[in-house]
Amino acid sequence: MWLRDDTCGLGPYRADLVETYWRWEQDPALLIGYGRQQPESLEARTEGMDHQLRGDNIRFTIYDLTGDAPAPAGVATLLPDLAVRTAEYVVMLAPERRGKGLGTAATRLVLDYAFHISNLRMVWLKVLAPNSPAVGAYRKAGFRAAGTVRQAGYWLGRVCDELVMDALVQEFEGPSVVKRLV
Repeated sequence: MWLRDDTCGLGPYRADLVETYWRWEQDPALLIGYGRQQPESLEARTEGMDHQLRGDNIRFTIYDLTGDAPAPAGVATLLPDLAVRTAEYVVMLAPERRGKGLGTAATRLVLDYAFHISNLRMVWLKVLAPNSPAVGAYRKAGFRAAGTVRQAGYWLGRVCDELVMDALVQEFEGPSVVKRLV
């Protein structure tokens, strides 16, 4: 595990977990939250995994550390634009791990990594406006509202706005796990 706090940890994105990642991605709540309308086959997901493992994006497996042993709980990704030292953030939690604060904890760890290891100056994300649990978790982790893309998504069959949120390095309140390590 690369970074951890009391509740969760970030480790490598793993090819041996492709079927687990795929199962999480087919969850109807996740499909709605991402605004995606169709599921993906396991074969297509496995083929895509090879490309993802070779790519330039920064990918983590999120682990739940609240049980007897670390358990895979989700995936977090930073899609960097190194020319301007920023990245888009995407996170996915397993259905059975939601509502426990892991999303907030994992997002804080990813921001810590982004700002103090990858030396990014800003991380941003998009979230569908009706997805209030996600919006709340992002706010708790340090993201702030940056704008609205009107009528850019769908939520339960209805057009909805997409919120843009960002976090800046100078506003990151931590606590920083990375700083404690050095």
